[in-house]
Amino acid sequence: MKTLKGPSIFLSQFISDQPPFNALDTLVAWAAGLGYKAVQIPTHLPHIFDLAKAAQSQEYCAEIRGVLANVGLEISELSTHLQGQLVAVHPAYDAAFTGFAPPELAQDAAGRQQWAVNSLKQAARASQNLGLNAHATFSGALAWPYFYPWPPRNEQLLDEAFQELASRWKPILDCFDEAGVDVCFELHPGEDLHDGVTFERFLALVDNHPRCNILYDPSHMLLQHMDYLGFIDHYHQRIKAFHVKDAEYLPSAKSGVYAGYQSWIDRPGRFRSLGDGQVNFNGIFSKLAQYDYDGWATLEWECCLKSGEAGAREGAKFISDHIIPVADYAFDDFALRDSERTAVRRMLGLEE
Repeated sequence: MKTLKGPSIFLSQFISDQPPFNALDTLVAWAAGLGYKAVQIPTHLPHIFDLAKAAQSQEYCAEIRGVLANVGLEISELSTHLQGQLVAVHPAYDAAFTGFAPPELAQDAAGRQQWAVNSLKQAARASQNLGLNAHATFSGALAWPYFYPWPPRNEQLLDEAFQELASRWKPILDCFDEAGVDVCFELHPGEDLHDGVTFERFLALVDNHPRCNILYDPSHMLLQHMDYLGFIDHYHQRIKAFHVKDAEYLPSAKSGVYAGYQSWIDRPGRFRSLGDGQVNFNGIFSKLAQYDYDGWATLEWECCLKSGEAGAREGAKFISDHIIPVADYAFDDFALRDSERTAVRRMLGLEE
């Protein structure tokens, strides 16, 4: 059995133009001071992490590792959530996502898509240069506007959408395979890959690609009313990354899972800081230990009530307290008796 690693923290929600959150060296020093052992680094902000340089330069990657080592940290994964989103964008969402790419591509949807693909391939090489084995991202979405069957469900439309999504990702997955790095799709509403069924559909279309894997985040499953513990039983072999994020669903007489276009604080389903929501993390950490998950447990802080700094401070201890140091022997080994064949036959009354 294996013990998972942690705590790690995803830096995206904390980056700002104010110190210590405006530079990598001060960000990681802050994280280390809270008790984190690793950071998940977003790759869309060159002043924090220069993805293009990391893909080309072993020296730059050594410098980055050195910055983290100076405060006792390492990198759990790189993240391309924003770039992954741009791999596939339905025209209805085109304007909403223009800010995810460089400003010069604001009026160029095709250019943004190509930039995103190139960024993912750079992330594969950068991850390899940094000695990482997993990468966090989104799938993007072409079918999402049709997630509810009205107009009536059109199977040909869905087939075409998933075929296209697979054709765009297959070369990216191959690039990650060459680098020896797993692509971990965060299953998330708004993405075509948002639950087990959609992941399976995509996985089949990329020929069960060995690098097509899952970033497990139970908060998104709780808000979809999924069995997030049973999910681990079904998909543990493909879970290669883990966002530790809490959520709650408080039934309302006025709105449901679609939330009525309300702000996060008014929705029935809301993200919460660790320990403030309804996710059964004792069960999750037990399941992951049972199935020998040996990746990182990474805080992704999102909460409609608590401050980020408070959530991050509490999150490091929360994750540490939930990590199960797995046993290297069975608790009842003391009662073990001779298992040699002659002896066990004698125990069964089957004398030679």
